[in-house]
Amino acid sequence: MSRNAKINGLLLLLVAALAVLPLALGLGDHKEEPFAGADAEAETAITEIDPDYEPWFSPLYEPPSGEVESALFALQAAIGTGVLAYYFGLRRGRRQGEARERERAGTDPGSGAGAGPDDDVAGAGRTV
Repeated sequence: MSRNAKINGLLLLLVAALAVLPLALGLGDHKEEPFAGADAEAETAITEIDPDYEPWFSPLYEPPSGEVESALFALQAAIGTGVLAYYFGLRRGRRQGEARERERAGTDPGSGAGAGPDDDVAGAGRTV
């Protein structure tokens, strides 16, 4: 097993542990909505501190239920992940293409680098 495979396996195990441990340990059992977002927690804290507080802005769209809100958040996260993955994949592909071009330029006899057709050394500058 290569070093990268071991690191990837450990990272995958860590992510799985982060997802399963809160459920297995019962974290949040004392709450009405155990996995509510930080916005709901902040709203609760603000109304406890100042019951007369009025928000400065209202939401543009209020989802009909918590499930729809969670689905929209997951969709937003998936789109963001897709954009980041596309960007990093594009950069890697360009880097690999540039490396191939440099390799071809360094070993191509007609490029001026390495042995040319008139040189005495047969196969110099070429990789087999």
